Amino acid sequence: MTLIKSISGIRGTIGGHSEGNLTPFDVVKFAAGFGAWIIENNQTKKVVIGRDARISGDMVRGLIVGTLQGLGIDIVDLGLSTTPTVEMAVVWEKAGGGIIITASHNPKQWNALKLLNNKGEFISSKDGKDVLRLAEDGNIEFAQIDKLGSYSKSDKYLDKHIKAILALPYVDAEAIKKANFKVLVDAVNSVGGLAVPALLKALGVEQIVAMYCEPTGIFPHNPEPLPEHLSQVAHEVVFNKCDLGIVVDPDVDRLAMINEDGSMFGEEYTLVAIADYILGKKKGNTVSNLSSTRALKDVTKNWHNQEYFASAVGEVNVVKKMKSVDAVIGGEGNGGIIVPDLHYGRDALVGIALFLSHLANSSKRCSVLRNQYPAYFMHKSKMELIDGVDVDLILEQIKDKYKSQPVNTEDGVKIEFEEEWVHLRKSNTEPIIRIYSEGKTETTAINIGNKIIHDIRELMSQNQLI
Repeated sequence: MTLIKSISGIRGTIGGHSEGNLTPFDVVKFAAGFGAWIIENNQTKKVVIGRDARISGDMVRGLIVGTLQGLGIDIVDLGLSTTPTVEMAVVWEKAGGGIIITASHNPKQWNALKLLNNKGEFISSKDGKDVLRLAEDGNIEFAQIDKLGSYSKSDKYLDKHIKAILALPYVDAEAIKKANFKVLVDAVNSVGGLAVPALLKALGVEQIVAMYCEPTGIFPHNPEPLPEHLSQVAHEVVFNKCDLGIVVDPDVDRLAMINEDGSMFGEEYTLVAIADYILGKKKGNTVSNLSSTRALKDVTKNWHNQEYFASAVGEVNVVKKMKSVDAVIGGEGNGGIIVPDLHYGRDALVGIALFLSHLANSSKRCSVLRNQYPAYFMHKSKMELIDGVDVDLILEQIKDKYKSQPVNTEDGVKIEFEEEWVHLRKSNTEPIIRIYSEGKTETTAINIGNKIIHDIRELMSQNQLI
């Protein structure tokens, strides 16, 4: 069982003992720390909350509500809601912050508190450390009886979110309706089952095959939208003669597509396709994290003559980079799409609207659209190290070994080759180096990853660590 405290929030497994799992004690402790941070920073004493459909969600919600009210903070509860909807509602409510109760793509035993600032964006590293400090210190003053916070519910924000998406100049609802797409939706029995069909109907899609769209929180398969978890869904796309399949994670900030022939469009290529479409309408820079496919850089520079920038891994880092370079589109290779003209957060709903607009205007089948983009293959692995190994020293030595190649050290070590790259990142919680590699063929991607693992073992041997 696990409890992970990070700058962006707290996540862990339900049950067990405090400090080793996400128990009611831990939920109250960190909700209090966040509420105290809002008060300490003179933010509006109002917090917007929402949750995905996982089984523990309502229990965690009740604990958070009571704690924040006890601090004198007013609560606006969206109930079952997507992460991007909560993010936008924070701004619309002029709230001091927000809490999304979701463990995203993690299995059912997990839950988490994702923390937002008054811009509806994930809190910064500095703010996250302050929240953790306040929570751990425990010296928090609660409100007197006449100063307790209020509680209200709101069910208007999904509709408002969808209307804001349809108002974007790049969203072509007329073309989507004319295309008469037949679309399968897999929402893993979470809030996407409410949000995605509502969006599709607003876009004029009348043929919807709903699969796992009851928000029971009982995930029918691993909720991370990776190819190895979607074989049954892919079969249903073909069986139902759909034009495409849409798969979202439990809180609807990640988006994956399945082609009409049952092949995967690929999470990495969701952003590539949407960026291609946006850049055809509005010129500007693009951003993805260092572990995302090179195809976005190729499409940005070679197809649209614009500039591409890479950020450290993590949504907060992508957003920071996007703001600094005034990017028109950005995101992560896990299917996370960020459209600044809507808001600075990963949003599968706006991704769906833009992808369908692109597909409709292309007049191509989904598989044909996918095949037009530069082909790269990614391999992800990890190397477990013995306790006591100085991971930073190993990464420094790898950087020195490949100093003749372009090397980026913003987040671990990324080494660029002519048509390949490899990215090494250390885990913050265990002695592991995560290794991401990409090449023009699957074999190349695997080989370059294995070569780096061999190099690390050699260095450890030289350092007498093995």
